[in-house]
Amino acid sequence: MATGRATPKSISEYIAAFPPGVREILEKIRLTIRSAAPGAQEAISYQIPAFKLNGTLVYFAAFKKHIGFYPPVRGDARLMKAVSPYAGEKGNLRFPLEQPIPYDLIRRIAKFRAKQNLARKR
Repeated sequence: MATGRATPKSISEYIAAFPPGVREILEKIRLTIRSAAPGAQEAISYQIPAFKLNGTLVYFAAFKKHIGFYPPVRGDARLMKAVSPYAGEKGNLRFPLEQPIPYDLIRRIAKFRAKQNLARKR
C-alpha cells in the first residue's frame, strides 16, 4: 500500500484502494483464508489486512509486483518446503503478481496456522 494513504478501517476498504486486477486477487485471498479458518476475525494491523484466531493468524498485503504474506511458516517441514519458492530473506512470502497466485497453498498455510494458534493456551 502506498505511503501517504489513510489507514484503512477494514479489509474491504484496504482492497478497494487497489486497481481491479489486484482487488480480485486480494478478495480471493480473503475468501480463501475465511474458508480455511472460519472462526478467524478480520482486522487491520500495521495498516494491512490481518486475520486473528487466538492471536495473529496471517497478514497479507499488495505491493507493486507481489502479494506479501506473513508471518513465516514454521513447524511443518512439508509446508515449509512447499512455500520455499516464495520465501524472502526473513521467511515472509512473496507471491509475484505476474504468476498464478497459489490459493491452495494459502489455504494450507491458514489451516496450519489456525491449528497452531488453537493449540496454544492464551
